[in-house]
Amino acid sequence: QVLLVESGGGLVQAGGSLRLSCAASGRTFSNYDMGWFRQAPGREREFVASINWSGSSTYYAYSVKGRFTISRDNAKNTVYLQMNSLKPEDAAVYYCAAPPAGVVAGPRLYEYDYWGQGTQVTVSS
Repeated sequence: QVLLVESGGGLVQAGGSLRLSCAASGRTFSNYDMGWFRQAPGREREFVASINWSGSSTYYAYSVKGRFTISRDNAKNTVYLQMNSLKPEDAAVYYCAAPPAGVVAGPRLYEYDYWGQGTQVTVSS
């Protein structure tokens, strides 16, 4: 069983920054890709970013490209999401997610089997 625990959410002013963390346990972290998604009230959960097992390849949603950076530290079993130049429309619950073994982490929800409980990000204008 894979356990994912997010942290780092909070309230920030527009233009500010936050760094989210997701600690993983339950399997060999360095063998798997990881992803971040978000869900705002009344909206569907949407893809934010993904990273491959080694950290050498990343992929971003158009809406966050150039402002957000996904990274990972395999020694710490942790994936990060650095969010800069935050906008009110970035406010949401942010979730980290992991696909099953052998699956490349892409932008589609069905590619992921494991989800964290989420962390709230609020951006004031």
